[in-house]
Formats: sequence, structure tokens, C-alpha cells
Amino acid sequence: MLDVAHVSPRLRRPSAGMLTALLLAVAAAVILAALAFEHIGGYTPCPMCLQQRYAYYLGVPALAAALLLLRLPRPKWAAAVLAAVGLAFLVNAGLGVYQAGAEWKFWEPPATCAPPSSLPSFDLKHMNLDRVPASCGVASWRFLGLSFAGWNAVFSAGLAFGAPWAALKAVARSG
Repeated sequence: MLDVAHVSPRLRRPSAGMLTALLLAVAAAVILAALAFEHIGGYTPCPMCLQQRYAYYLGVPALAAALLLLRLPRPKWAAAVLAAVGLAFLVNAGLGVYQAGAEWKFWEPPATCAPPSSLPSFDLKHMNLDRVPASCGVASWRFLGLSFAGWNAVFSAGLAFGAPWAALKAVARSG
């Protein structure tokens, strides 16, 4: 059993910098995993899946900037960036829940995510036979009962709550 008395106080009370670095590592790992599933694993993302990546494309560089601001030290600026990142991931968690609910048939997916109802016309020179448009209402993969959208909701929620926590620690440090 772990004796908490022997754990460094830094690990018991993580700093804003440690939390931000952890958030950056998690966000980078999630988007890299999504890209690997697509480009290595061959999973075709649906339009909502691609939309859910925006928070990561914004969040990873923003978290890196917040980490830099904490080291400068500009903790209030870092806190503002972290708050914006938290909001972006909160919205993203909502998108993930919405898509996961559509996959479980709790509600309909948006019309823009419906599978094609008729065969499109193809230009044979630019035809990609390996890629079939994915539907937002069908889970192409599940692990422990959660689809890509479900896992995105879990990770986005964690990032959405972790970023404001780091922001509060940054502001407390500046005070």
C-alpha cells in the first residue's frame, strides 16, 4: 500500500504548470490516436468526428502557449488561455455525447451526417474506392462499450474540467 507521507508534496498538490503539462500530453495523445486510427487503422471519420477534432487542433497549441506563459511568468494570461481551452473542450464533450447518443439511437444524427442515399457520380481519375462516407449515427468501433465519440466525450470532459483547475492554480500563484 502507498504511504502518502512519503509522496512528494509537489505530487500531492500539483502546480498549474504540472497540470497544464498533463493536459497537453493527454490532448496530444488523443488527437494522435484519432489520426492513427484514421491513417494507420483505416477508420473513416464522419463529418462530426472531424468536427470534434477542432478542439484538439486548437487546444494542443493553446495548452503549449499556456505552459510557456506560466514559465515566463504570466500566470493571469495563462489562466485566460486555460479558461478558453476548458470552454472549447466542454463544447467538444457535448458534441461527443450528442454523437454517441445518435449512435445508440437515443436521437437522430444531424442530416449532414446521414449516409448517402444514392450513389454519387464519380470522376474516375479522382476516385477513392477505399473510403466510404461514414455515418454519424453508426459506431465504427467500440471499446468497453464506448465508440470513438464516447471516448472523445470522456477525454474532452476531463480536459474541460482540468483546464479551469489549472487556471485557478495559476491565478492563485499570481495572487
